[in-house]
Order: sequence, then structure tokens, then C-alpha cells
Amino acid sequence: MPTYLSGIQPSGLQHIGNYFGAIRQHIALQEEAGEHFYFIADFHALTSVRDPEELRTYTRETAVAYLALGLDPEKAVLWRQSDVPEVHEIAWLLATQCGMGLLERAHSYKDKTAQGIKPSVGLFTYPILMAADILAYDSTHVPVGKDQVQHLEMTQDMAGYFNNHYGEVFVRPECLLASTKQAQKVVGLDGQKMSKSYGNTIWIFEEGKKLKKIINKIVTDSRPPEEPKNPDELFLFDTMSLFMEADKVNEWKEKVRAGGEGAPGYGHLKGAIYEAMEAYFAPARERRKELLADPAEVDRILAAGAEKARARACEVRARAFTACGLR
Repeated sequence: MPTYLSGIQPSGLQHIGNYFGAIRQHIALQEEAGEHFYFIADFHALTSVRDPEELRTYTRETAVAYLALGLDPEKAVLWRQSDVPEVHEIAWLLATQCGMGLLERAHSYKDKTAQGIKPSVGLFTYPILMAADILAYDSTHVPVGKDQVQHLEMTQDMAGYFNNHYGEVFVRPECLLASTKQAQKVVGLDGQKMSKSYGNTIWIFEEGKKLKKIINKIVTDSRPPEEPKNPDELFLFDTMSLFMEADKVNEWKEKVRAGGEGAPGYGHLKGAIYEAMEAYFAPARERRKELLADPAEVDRILAAGAEKARARACEVRARAFTACGLR
């Protein structure tokens, strides 16, 4: 029986890029036969979030987001990474077998240092803790986007190093790469990939005037409505396609392509996106409000998830300790 696992960092409020890129797939996967483990990577978030209150807030908001968007605690295990300290013991075992060269080749590390981020030891060894997160639960399938494939390959390598030396201890996980249809690339307000680090995001649960104001920030040019335009060059339609059926999006595209009197301006397109997004996330927003009004229930779900996750991690840790002579 397959075991699916993934994690998400509480490094900020979850935006629509997080939803269409990962969260939606995680929730859909819980309907597949097998075990499902999803954790909130609060230890990983320490490489970028340094304010304690912010980290606590973002961690709870991430848990609430998953639950509001449809994660069922009866079908999937949800917990905080920091509630399972055994992963750090497993991470150390992996570190004793992992060469420096593997970590130096990590794309995420090189990208962040290229952006001028001062590297910490935690940022450098991030892939080892991520590997421990995966291997601690005997995960067989890890859903990832294309930008995370290297981390999964590094996990496979680390499991191989340890197993080659001590025997078959860790299960070698396989990459579950989402299709383009499953995981849509989400463009930010400025046309770049939507990312918290770029400050170009739209929070999943934003609503009303605030949402309208944010959508109005989507960058456009100064061409008048009547001027015919190529809709494929307007990333407004990338956002619109997330929330509307294809035939409806095509109707808007044809009007823009034709131009002339009565053609929609950018304001009309942004208004249509606002209405579609309001409707799309309306049920989840209501569920979120219910969860925030009952914090004890969220705590109960996370505690129950941590108990299940820790039981599995303890089994794997014991197996690894015995193999390398610590027991």
C-alpha cells in the first residue's frame, strides 16, 4: 500500500500559487488508496522567519488553510514538523553518510545565495532535514513540483548511502510529479512566478474590498480597450484561467482580440477575476472562519496527527539506530 507524504512551509500566508501548485493536489490525493501524511514544516521555516509570533501565526494559518480547503483528518494525517523530534535524530544519521558535494549542488541553496541571502548552516543542510522528513515515515510517493525534483533525488541518494553501508533500513521514495493540468503555474501581480519572496502574491482567503484592491494591482499596459490585443501576451488571462471554465475565458479572449467599440478594458477583466475568485473560495472562507472560532478543534487535529506521525517515526528511528549500532 503506498504512503504519500508532503510538507509545506509556514513562511507566510498561503497564496493562490501554493494552492494551485501543491495544496489542491495534496487534498485530491487523499481520495487515493494508501496512507497520507502532510506536515507543516515549521523547523524549515526558521531559515526565513525569525519572528516567533509570526511563525506561530503562520503555522496555525497553514493548518487552518489545509482543513478549510478540504483536508480530511480521517483520511490524511496533519501535524507540525516540530512535534516529531525524531526526524532530527534521523537527519543526523543521514548527515554522517552525506558528502558535502551533494549539498553544494542544491539548486535552492545556490538560488538563495545568488539573491543575496546570507547563508546559514541550516539553509545549507536543509536537504538533509527534508530527507529525514520523507524517510521517517517510510514514504513511498512524494508529490512535488518540477522545482523540487532535485530535493527528492537527493533524498533517494541519502537513503542509498545509508542503506549501502548499514543494510536496507530506509524505504526509497519515488517522485510523484504533478502534471501541468494538476499543478498550474501561477503568475504573480507583476508577471513573475507568484512567490512570497517577490511580494507579488494573492492570499487564498482575501475577500471584499481588499481582494479587489490587490487584483487591481495586476500589472497591465496603457493601451485603450478598443485597441485589438493578443490575449496570449496578457498574463491577466493566466490568473483568470485559474478560476473560470475554459469556454468562458475564451469568450473574454475573443473580445480582447477583436477590440473595437464595446471591447473590455483591463478594469473589466480584473473585475471578472475578482468575482470568479470570490465565488471559487467562498466555501473555504466560511469553513476557515468556523475553524478560527474553534481553536481547540484545530489543536486536537494537530495533536492527533502528531501522535500518529511520531509513532511511525519512532519505528523508523529504532530500525536505523539498531542498524548503525546505537541500540
